[in-house]
Amino acid sequence: MDYQRPILKNKIYLYLTEFFAGMSVMAVELGASRLLAPYFSSSQIVWTIIIGTIMIAMALGNIMGGRWADKNPNPDKLYGRIIIAATWIALIPVVGKYIILGISGLLVFTISNNFLIIAAFAACMVIFVFPLFLLGTVTPSLVKYTVDSLDDSGKTVGYLNASNTIGSIIGTFVPTFISIPSVGTSITFLIFAGILFALAIIYFISSKVKSVKMIVGTVIFILCIIFGHDSSFAFWQKDLTYEGESIYNYLQVSEDDKKIVLSTNVLFGVQSVYRKEKTLTGMYYDYAMAAPFMAGVKEKSDLEILILGMGTGTFATQCDRYFGNVNVAGVEIDDKITDLAHEYFHLPEDIPVTTYDGRAYLQADDRKYDVIMVDAYQDITIPFQMSSVEFFSQVKDHLKADGVMVVNMNMKSDAEGGINDYLSDTIASVFGNVYTVDVKGNTNRELFATDNDSVLKRFSDNAVREETEDLKSMMAAVESDLKVYEKGDRILTDDKAPVELLSMKAIDELIAEELSYYKDIYEEEGIKGLMDSF
Repeated sequence: MDYQRPILKNKIYLYLTEFFAGMSVMAVELGASRLLAPYFSSSQIVWTIIIGTIMIAMALGNIMGGRWADKNPNPDKLYGRIIIAATWIALIPVVGKYIILGISGLLVFTISNNFLIIAAFAACMVIFVFPLFLLGTVTPSLVKYTVDSLDDSGKTVGYLNASNTIGSIIGTFVPTFISIPSVGTSITFLIFAGILFALAIIYFISSKVKSVKMIVGTVIFILCIIFGHDSSFAFWQKDLTYEGESIYNYLQVSEDDKKIVLSTNVLFGVQSVYRKEKTLTGMYYDYAMAAPFMAGVKEKSDLEILILGMGTGTFATQCDRYFGNVNVAGVEIDDKITDLAHEYFHLPEDIPVTTYDGRAYLQADDRKYDVIMVDAYQDITIPFQMSSVEFFSQVKDHLKADGVMVVNMNMKSDAEGGINDYLSDTIASVFGNVYTVDVKGNTNRELFATDNDSVLKRFSDNAVREETEDLKSMMAAVESDLKVYEKGDRILTDDKAPVELLSMKAIDELIAEELSYYKDIYEEEGIKGLMDSF
């Protein structure tokens, strides 16, 4: 070997290099999902894009690392690449979100189909491929320095791979359960970039090698520590009441003089809303209030209501406010959202909330309810396990004979064969009576399902007895727009439920509809005309 460095004689250091490289790859992969989620969702499609692009980067890194190790086995080159990778990773929390929005802004005016897929893929390629490509060169390069003879080459390579795998395992658990919930995504990137920096600096200092990359990288890293710890994903909004992360979600609470709003996605949608004047929200929650009337809230002494996908409790709060004879319980998988519900959204303390997956909760619960609300949209899609015929059969089993299920369906579309058509057909294959109503001025559609053949008469009889004028008027509007759903044969099952692809299709339609005005200006007048229109 032409390049002898004393530290390379210590194989423990080489194994540690492999260990921390594997750990950092997985940490960056998990950080990538959290960086992209507020803008593109955390659906299976986005995860597929992240894993795919990272595997491309690692494969190319393995190939080039092997070639470089044979051509020029100078270990200074390897640890120089680690410095560059660490610098790039440290820059991600500083510039990553600006790159994502820049790519999104560029693509939204140039493509019509699969916007989220293409934008997420482009963002991954630009932000994450290069540093992980460099980390992919670590293993073949280290083989060059650790294998002393062919007699023990198999054992040595096995130890290297084991070190990488163990590091990857730890790099999977630490961000998910420790660093991201505790200090956020941005600082998580900085932590693992710092580990790589320390690894390379130890090499250069112990080898007494002067490295411009080390000096420049260290300066940039210090600047990133100063400027890169901003956890705000919606950096253009300066008046947020709360912004943070949980194990499951990016969380944002904003408010004005009339309402408080929870969002889990920067670019799309509102998850919960609380009206300070304690009136109806003007959103789909108001339409869902028809379900208690359909279940006989004015006839029964007590009405049992279960909400799967509690959020911050908008529906629960309204039921508690307007009806004095309801017992409401909620299930919410993200306990941080429940904390926000009590802190900002005035969820009554006597409404119990169980931290659990909605479907798993039904499997463990033997009670029956008058109303079950399914409001399980996560970001821009619904969890596949809560969209299937098997799931809705479970819901039916937990309803009383005259009980009603109400499902919030986001992203309504006029196109045939959309996500809501599949959900409606699936539900209609389980329940005898299905009705839908579109939320005015919104992309939501409410679906009501029951086996009670006289549900419409009961709805009318109960709604007319409502004494609160705003709710009574709302129910009259729902009744006038309520439509019988004629079932088709588009059935989602546990085995086959392509909800992400169907949701992406709906998103494309919504984006095209919302941006058609600006696209026309862009096509006719270019960038200048577009800027003048704002």
